Amino acid sequence: MMKPGNGSHADGQGASGRYRFDGIEVDAAAHVVVRAGRPQPLEPKAFAVLLALLGRPGELLGRDELLDQVWGHRHVTPGVLTRAIAQVRAALDDDPQQPRYIQTQHALGYRFIGTLLAAAPEPAVAESTRAIPVRDDGSDAAPAPPAASGSGPEHASVAASPEHDPGPRAPLQAAPPLWHRPWVIALAAAAVLALVAWLGREPPPAASGASVAVLPFTTLSDTREDRYFAEGLSAEMLNALAGIPGLKVAAWRPSEAIDRTRDVRTQGRLLGVATLLDASVRRDGERLRVSARLSDTRSGYTLWSRNYDVDADAVFDTQADIAESVAKALVDTLPEERESLRRRLAPTHSAMAFDAYLLGVGQLLGSRDQEARRQATVYFRKALEADAGFARAQAGLCRMALWDFESNHNAKAFDDARLACLRARNMDQTLGEVNLALGDLYRVQGDPEQALHYYDLVAGDPALRWQGLARRAQVHVERGEDERAMRDFRQALQASPGNAEVHAELGYQQYRLGRYRDAIDAYRTAVELRPDLSEYWSMYGALLQLAGDNDQAEAALRRSLALEPNESALSNLGTALYRKGDYAGAADLYRRAIELNPGNFLYLGNLGDALEADPRTAAQARAPYAQALALAQRYVDAKPDDALALAALGWYRAQLGERDGALESLRRAEALGLESGEVAVFKAAALAVLGQREQAQVALQAAREAGVPESRIATHAVFRRAGLAGSPHRAVPTAEISPAPMASPRGE
Repeated sequence: MMKPGNGSHADGQGASGRYRFDGIEVDAAAHVVVRAGRPQPLEPKAFAVLLALLGRPGELLGRDELLDQVWGHRHVTPGVLTRAIAQVRAALDDDPQQPRYIQTQHALGYRFIGTLLAAAPEPAVAESTRAIPVRDDGSDAAPAPPAASGSGPEHASVAASPEHDPGPRAPLQAAPPLWHRPWVIALAAAAVLALVAWLGREPPPAASGASVAVLPFTTLSDTREDRYFAEGLSAEMLNALAGIPGLKVAAWRPSEAIDRTRDVRTQGRLLGVATLLDASVRRDGERLRVSARLSDTRSGYTLWSRNYDVDADAVFDTQADIAESVAKALVDTLPEERESLRRRLAPTHSAMAFDAYLLGVGQLLGSRDQEARRQATVYFRKALEADAGFARAQAGLCRMALWDFESNHNAKAFDDARLACLRARNMDQTLGEVNLALGDLYRVQGDPEQALHYYDLVAGDPALRWQGLARRAQVHVERGEDERAMRDFRQALQASPGNAEVHAELGYQQYRLGRYRDAIDAYRTAVELRPDLSEYWSMYGALLQLAGDNDQAEAALRRSLALEPNESALSNLGTALYRKGDYAGAADLYRRAIELNPGNFLYLGNLGDALEADPRTAAQARAPYAQALALAQRYVDAKPDDALALAALGWYRAQLGERDGALESLRRAEALGLESGEVAVFKAAALAVLGQREQAQVALQAAREAGVPESRIATHAVFRRAGLAGSPHRAVPTAEISPAPMASPRGE
């Protein structure tokens, strides 16, 4: 706890604006946090929160006070403060359950409870070094990940070929410790690492003359829905401008990732664009007020600005006028291109339907959790109630149902998706969003030719090109066309540089190919670009577990849960406890995951694994295995080409004594040639349970050759009982993930 006098400005902070406590140094001027000699990148808003708490140590700072001080309150929801506190704790290595530095006063606010030390003497640091900022766009910084080989994550992940060696590789090495180096070197390293982290460890893109970043529009209202409306409006503007030939449009960044205290030139340099489009939006009853501005990032001057005060029904004309003004300032557009732009920005005749649709889009921009998807579905349905022919809203319903089917393994959702997609096609089969949804439907349905047909159409639409290419790459992976898949991913990243969703999808496909390290590289980039998305952190942690990087995996999973509760991270943390031999603790976490998502057979199967591993609860395992089998069978009936689901089904059947059915499911899973390492682990476990020890040994060797680390095998209860693995004390006993409990990284 705080000692009297230790929090004073005179003792805890020198004139240089530097705080010290427990081997941690916070330099306000240089915008650097150094813990144990190692720099900890921290986004500007979170850094500002930390400074506010350090400035008044021991005092309770209310949530509203912090929101006012750091964000101006009216433009954000309290969730941004929760995420900022989670980032501060990650940088300080502070456990929220047993805090040493940041204490939460439930529903009230936060206080700094550490002991500040006397400030160190001011080092002689070059002004040019101190001026280097950390993440000028305000995006949350990831905890310092291990350094990867190669020139950057995009090169390391995409350059894989069919000849790529998928076998075990040495763990990624963390950057060398800095505590034995002079402070000036650590400070310079911190600045470089921070810039590198923000840019996904790639050089800053050079600004193109005809390039623009659309910042999330801000709302001048305190209403939560109005924030989503404003952000949805800016997302629509971004997509529309991306369809203009010759105009480069930066990938979407959430409002929390934009530090509006930075000047235009700084933001433009870091986003790699020549211009920025920003706007404020206010809705007063039937009136809509918009103030828009296009700025030159090289000079800082305003190229164009305009204020609109119109009826709410004039939203389409307002959008079109802004987009045309931007296009006119940057590129020459033909009349047909301007007409296409207007059609894109007026997808419905009903302002009420458009309002509901934007609220649905806005839900998906800020979060990808179950509740956000559910709310988006509700708003898309409301849009269709106002305009029954609104094809883009109907396509949104189709994609939400397909996500539910693929990520939650909800067999019923497939029928909902098929009906929604066919309705969208009947409304407008020329619309890019409809073609994208249809491609997803046929891909999930197992019809690759039809899926490629629709994805090719989408790839030809400049506004949606990156999505069509990334989806097409999935089909190529499933057809064993790895080189084509990687080429499509490269083109998708060229079409939308810095797009976290492309990196996440690339990572998922690399995982399916058994390239764990390449998958980790891609997901590391995804969490650096979108550190606000819990699902990316959960998948990143899951992949680190698969590769045996157990401590980093647990940190990523806890980061995911700090952002928002989610069943995937709970299940993966349960598997970490399973690896440690804490089967009761694992079972408890699996039950919590099931409460959040009772329809996912993988979580039920994991619960069965934990119960079966403990002799005291082994008799209870049959019930969750039986439930998992029933759900898995329904899912496989709808999607027979899911290798992981088939392998899990074989495992459940083996545990329930269905020998022939188990072997047939495993044979079908192996024949698909995907997720080979995970399929091999399931197969080895099933064969061991069925008493086929020699065949189980062969399957385990296949798992090793596919990149499964020995630590996973050594701590698997079934393999230990069968004498197929050494003592867990001779392996790394800290974390594990079952082959299956991972959420799909696909975003909608």
